[in-house]
Amino acid sequence: MLQFDRVSLDSDTETLRAQVREFLEDNESHFTTPNSDFGTGHDPEFSRKLGERGWIGMTWPKRYGGGERTFFERYVVTEETLAAGAPVSAHWIADRQSGPLLLRFGTEAQRETYLPQITAGEAYFSIGMSEPDTGSDLASVRTTAIKEGDQYRINGTKIWTTDAHRNHFIICLVRTDPSATRHDGLSQIIVDLKNDGVDVRPIANMAGGEDFNEVVFDDVMVPADRIVGEPGNGWTQVTSELAYERSGPERFLSAFRVFVELVRACGPDPAAHEAAAIGRIAAHLMTMRRMSISVAGMLQGGKDVAVEAALVKELGNNFEKVLPEIARLAAPESAIKGRFRETFEETMLLSPSFTLRGGTREILRGVIARGLGLR
Repeated sequence: MLQFDRVSLDSDTETLRAQVREFLEDNESHFTTPNSDFGTGHDPEFSRKLGERGWIGMTWPKRYGGGERTFFERYVVTEETLAAGAPVSAHWIADRQSGPLLLRFGTEAQRETYLPQITAGEAYFSIGMSEPDTGSDLASVRTTAIKEGDQYRINGTKIWTTDAHRNHFIICLVRTDPSATRHDGLSQIIVDLKNDGVDVRPIANMAGGEDFNEVVFDDVMVPADRIVGEPGNGWTQVTSELAYERSGPERFLSAFRVFVELVRACGPDPAAHEAAAIGRIAAHLMTMRRMSISVAGMLQGGKDVAVEAALVKELGNNFEKVLPEIARLAAPESAIKGRFRETFEETMLLSPSFTLRGGTREILRGVIARGLGLR
């Protein structure tokens, strides 16, 4: 049976919270149109400012530029920046999962090369997992990386690669041994998006943005020392990486600004149905937050959180889908125009991605069922 520990943030983390809020107030010029979806707002200058404060790579060793702080402290910074709608997408993936992946499986040379750049807010990473016709069934990836001397020749296509047209590197899941079984022939390799000759093709979304990309590899040659971990260990590595991707507050805060604008539109004396909607959303938020903080505690204790993280994402994404609908039905007529409507419409255009990125609900439910011994 799953067990979510009851964890509370201590006074030190609340002191940090006040510092983060002051920092965000001082840098409001960076987010004139706040959005709590972590995939929006690519602002390198803002990321560098966070890096200067030591708020990227917070839990990592100091010798790589990290702060050796707790997962709870990192949680506070993550929560506050998302709630404020700050532009965090530039450094987001590198901080959340690429860096931890390199810390756990990378070579010392890779750590010394990439981690200080990440913590400074100056190196941004994309995820190279999904492919055309290969999303949920990740073990069916067809992109190959064949070793030739001291290099790998990469051929294939990756898709839904967030910010690849703006980021510096991508860590790709590739098939280094096409003759091996589905899971045994996979590896991860670092590709330089600016200098290795890849073809990055932005994909426009309904909201008018180009966050997603198709990345095409046509005989791209990459040094062999860019392989992360042992060749053939890619499946183990990528599944461990997904635990970081699925458990944070971003999995239930992407629609948070709609809630903020609903509360603002209803005012200090909301009608009964408005108050009921606000209470319903707040109750969901508090429950999801408690579960997510519990996972942060498990990560702090070095535990495997794959199943708990999957549950947080599954419940969180369901909540992110229903929040705008609850808000729409409860919003007063005065909210038909203005910031509530703008935020609602933007969130609805972005919401199809909520249940896709990081694993579809069907895959997550399979992970949870296996974790509970149900399949």
